[in-house]
This record gives sequence, C-alpha cells and structure tokens, in this order.
Amino acid sequence: MAVRGTEMERKRILVGISGASGIPVAAEVLKGLREAGTEIHLMISRGGEMAVRQESAGSLEEIRNLADQVYDNGNIGAAPASGSFQNMGMIIVPCSMKTLAGIHCGYSDSLLLRAADVILKERRKLVLAVRECPFSTIHLRNMYELSSMGAVILPLMLSYYNKPESLQDAARHLAGKILDQFDIEYKPFKRWKGMDIDGELQRG
Repeated sequence: MAVRGTEMERKRILVGISGASGIPVAAEVLKGLREAGTEIHLMISRGGEMAVRQESAGSLEEIRNLADQVYDNGNIGAAPASGSFQNMGMIIVPCSMKTLAGIHCGYSDSLLLRAADVILKERRKLVLAVRECPFSTIHLRNMYELSSMGAVILPLMLSYYNKPESLQDAARHLAGKILDQFDIEYKPFKRWKGMDIDGELQRG
C-alpha cells in the first residue's frame, strides 16, 4: 500500500468566519487547531472582516496569521471549491443567519458558501456555530433542515457549570465544544465531571 505524503498526514480543516458576533470564539478555535497541529484553510467574508475589526482584541492580520492558508472569499475557483480537495470538514464560526440561509438554499456566490456546499455534498462534517438572538421561524427552519442534511448546528450559547471568570473563559469553553466535533483535544476546555447523589460536583 502506498504511503500518503506529509500533506495528508495532518488533519486539514476548513474554517469560515462570517459576519456575526462571536469573533473571540473564532480566534480560540483557530488557536486550538493550530496548537493541535491541524492544517487550517481560512475564508473570511466581508461581514466577517467587519466583525473582526469590531470584536477582536487583535488585528485582522493577526487572525489571518493563525491559518496555514487564507483565501480570497471572492475566488470561487480556489481549492476548497472542489470536492477533490481532501479535508476533514468545515467549521463556520461565527455563522451568520445570512450565511446559514445561503448554505441552506445552495446559493454559492462566495468561496465560503461554495466550500460549505461541497462539504455537504461530499458528506463531510459541517459545523455551524450559529449566532443570533432571538431566532426567527425562518432561522429555525433553516437550522432544522440543514441538521437533517447532516450539518451540526452548534449555537454559541453560554455554559455556567464551568464557572467562567472572564469573556475569554466563555469563548474557550465554546471553542472546546466546537473542536470536540473533530476529536481535537483543547486543554482550556473544562469538561462536565458529573454530580453525586447529593448534588455535589465531582472533582478531578
């Protein structure tokens, strides 16, 4: 049996950043993937770039530098637009409702949307870290139907059992939930340990 080259010995994951609130989570996901040695292929929509400027403590360039490859979102002929481009799947974090709708109806007018469309047709894992509050009936319908197509709907919803002491703690917990979908261990992620019969938290 032929041995695969070094290109496919690493996990390769596509990451999309669209124009919704949640950029600190996207940054933590990119850092977690990088620390795990994952090959990161990044696409950022125009709205995503605006959100980075609004929410990130760092610059857009610093976000881009966390990836191995960054694509022009207008280039729908780039490598992730083809099913022959091997990868483990795609994370869109944050995923705006416009992006959600575009994926749902197959309206692939950008590389990010085309890449997500390819992930679905190739039956690879697509994780949509959706961000909106409250959800409209249209949003809920789109999420339901994408879930039935195999996408993982992972809303950016806070947890409290992990006792977050900062916004970074909250972002890291959400990043851990996302990375779990690809079996990528993320050290800052505090897992639920369970409670005993008296309601006391288990330790360790």
